[in-house]
Amino acid sequence: MNKEKEFAKSLMNFIEDSPSSFHATKKVEEILCERGFKEIKLEETWSLEREGKYYIVKNKSAIIAFVIGKGEIQEDGFKLIGAHTDAPTFRIKPNPEMIVEDKYLKLNTEVYGGPILNTWFDRPLSLAGRVTIKTGNPLKPEELLVDMKKPLMIIPNLAIHMNRKVNEGIKINPQTDTLPLVSIIDGKFEKDGFLLRLIAEELDIKIENILDFELFLYSREKGSLVGFNEEFISIGRLDDLAMVHAGLYGFVDSQVSKGTNVLVCFDNEEVGSTTKQGAASPMLRTVLERITIALGKDKEDYYRALSQSFLISADMAHALHPNYTDKQDPTNRPVINGGVAIKTSANQSYTTDSLSSAIYEGICKSIRVPVQKFVNRSDERGGSTIGPISSTQLDIPSVDIGNPILAMHSIRELGGVLDHHYAYRSFKEFYSL
Repeated sequence: MNKEKEFAKSLMNFIEDSPSSFHATKKVEEILCERGFKEIKLEETWSLEREGKYYIVKNKSAIIAFVIGKGEIQEDGFKLIGAHTDAPTFRIKPNPEMIVEDKYLKLNTEVYGGPILNTWFDRPLSLAGRVTIKTGNPLKPEELLVDMKKPLMIIPNLAIHMNRKVNEGIKINPQTDTLPLVSIIDGKFEKDGFLLRLIAEELDIKIENILDFELFLYSREKGSLVGFNEEFISIGRLDDLAMVHAGLYGFVDSQVSKGTNVLVCFDNEEVGSTTKQGAASPMLRTVLERITIALGKDKEDYYRALSQSFLISADMAHALHPNYTDKQDPTNRPVINGGVAIKTSANQSYTTDSLSSAIYEGICKSIRVPVQKFVNRSDERGGSTIGPISSTQLDIPSVDIGNPILAMHSIRELGGVLDHHYAYRSFKEFYSL
């Protein structure tokens, strides 16, 4: 097996171990620890060493890792790659149990982000997330991660015989049409507390100690390499765990250079980033300033360091769709396995400008990594990324890039084996400069 396919399989394993943003963060943390990184906490006084390797976790769903460079931080600055740990899905509501006709048990959910709703039908689904547990101190409850790891539920479609226009396009109501079916029940079934009992059994804890939970649906279907030459990666949550994975390995495999290397994996990008662990928070800004202070520098040195820094905002891009070619810009049409796409927008929904684009493209060309350009059609409104949001907190030059994929926000997206390795190589080279 060639190195590109090996790396793609590593990505699929990473995604399958990351059914929620909490689990993705934990997986990143495990890999960092294997590579000799030391956890430091926000509530502690930091003592950092030159070429030291550190990380901090926020909310158990976001993580910032950094390697102190060999140079002076005010002269050599920070080299940053930013991605996000979350993906569109459904979140379980409080008191979720719903019984229909004394026979069916289903769970009440709400949409998280912007999933393609119809792709969630007729799939084996499970639950994963965070559970908060009572302790002796009400201000410091314990947090546990839970993953049911089995096909626990399904959202069944309505038969075509009862919905004759289903193939003509129908409106899906997220309150009534997308609630997952869990079980068939009998008259003795205790509806209240069903989910809490399930959690307690899975974690081997007392049900009365469960204070709250944040649980999300995910598909239990395994990822696959597909295509005649196995050139495609078919799996959910490519957006944006593919960039987390490529960024992480580019980060840990790179050489220590003069600048301080930083990998930041935010949470909640899919719902606007306006959380304490999102890109619109001061989280990253605070960490960078504390790094500067811990190295014996002052506020002036911090601002000087920012002026010498560069950020790669890494999120996925839209590939040319073979069945909907008219949806792409006429002259900027990235294809899968054609290389990393640099994303630009006149309305600044991406941070790329001619200078930052030239910098990233120059890095790629120096190691023979192909580059493509992505721009939305002028009559279509595109999405945004953590790049512009991060720019409201830090005035660092930034480029928005991403690998081209199809079916973005579907329960199962489609990317390229070569592209994923291209991104990794470009990130490793950036960090090594």
